[in-house]
Amino acid sequence: MSRTRFSSERIESLRADEIFVFGSNRQGWHGGGAAAYARQRFGAVWGEGVGRTGQCYAIPTTGGVVENIRPYVEQFIAYAEAHPELTFWVTAIGCGIARHTVAEMAPLFAEALDLPNVLLPQRFVEHLQQANE
Repeated sequence: MSRTRFSSERIESLRADEIFVFGSNRQGWHGGGAAAYARQRFGAVWGEGVGRTGQCYAIPTTGGVVENIRPYVEQFIAYAEAHPELTFWVTAIGCGIARHTVAEMAPLFAEALDLPNVLLPQRFVEHLQQANE
């Protein structure tokens, strides 16, 4: 589970084969945080709160318990596996406006650790590595 590449804390630009992965709400009201940034910079579409839009991938994280987020993360991981030609830059999903902790969110992404085209935040990876020690 050693990883040397992580997503950046601040993703300024993307190549054509890179995707910005962010936390959203199911309604796709991308008004704040990483969702607003995704809409302004990378083509996230207002009103689309789940899945791929523009150069983005939205995962709903607001308005519920962490277990309700799990199916959306699993859906994302399956999408990333099906698209090895793309690189996915995952933000610290759920740890901003949604107010979840790294300890709550990181385990949802454990299956993505083995995917070379998914870059997770360093704090997610560190949490997962510590949990496995």
